[in-house]
Amino acid sequence: MKKFLSFTIALSLSALLAACGAEETSDESADPEGTVTYESEFGPVEVPVNPERIVALAYAPNLHSLDIEMAGVDQWTKGSPLFEEDLADTAEVTEAEPESILAEDPDLIIAGANMENLEELEKIAPTVTYTWGKLNYLEQQIEIGKLVGKEDEAREWAEDFEKRAADIGSQIKEKHGEDTTVSVIETDGKGFYLFGEAWGRGTEILYQAMDLKMTGNVEEAVSADGYYEISQEVLAEYAGDYIVLSRGEDTDMSFTESEVWQSIPAVKNGNVIEIDTAATSYSDPTTLEYLLEIYGEGLMK
Repeated sequence: MKKFLSFTIALSLSALLAACGAEETSDESADPEGTVTYESEFGPVEVPVNPERIVALAYAPNLHSLDIEMAGVDQWTKGSPLFEEDLADTAEVTEAEPESILAEDPDLIIAGANMENLEELEKIAPTVTYTWGKLNYLEQQIEIGKLVGKEDEAREWAEDFEKRAADIGSQIKEKHGEDTTVSVIETDGKGFYLFGEAWGRGTEILYQAMDLKMTGNVEEAVSADGYYEISQEVLAEYAGDYIVLSRGEDTDMSFTESEVWQSIPAVKNGNVIEIDTAATSYSDPTTLEYLLEIYGEGLMK
């Protein structure tokens, strides 16, 4: 159970941009050597104007969504069904083994502030780190755009996505009512976890962009940590009008045959939307567009 929770949190930490609150760079900060001063959360960093060998230990999906080719990525991104084909030839690297990063001869490293060996990474190449949770999912993408010289593209997507998702949310509420509730539950077949408004799996779409509601007890349960573990026996107590069920490809789904699960109104009404955990743990444009289509269809039934 602890291993599963660690895995899912690692995915979320890795996927969800933790943002820096950095200020936009300008041409005035660029020097003739082809570098620019990026004002990161932890101070200014001289980075290439046009980095060509980025190693992304985190936020690789955000970079991929901006059509940025990377020299190395983390194992979670490389293994995601949404990215594995495109990244098949990209090296897998880890901060636990700085030599794996050095081998890719990076000119820029992007990492999470929670990661280990950051001082070692800074010796290899300019390293920009972000602290998870500083910005929302849209601001996160814009900040990554700033770093790689694609702020306008990132901002255009963010504004367009926010509008489209809000429009779909309005349609859902018009059809089912303003108080329609959705519960996002993840399972490995044994443990069950409720997720709040910013834990991947499209929670940002449901609760922020679409402005849909959690049930009151889910909102209270996740208020402290953003997620909350529950037992199978109390699933019905936390189920909304709709359930988004996040599970792995090999998850034991026998619990769905139990009396507890079958008694849930959302289950009886066919209002369960299943998603693949590995494909939906991030909050980048590619993942969010994928989930927007799924939720747009599933919640309009």
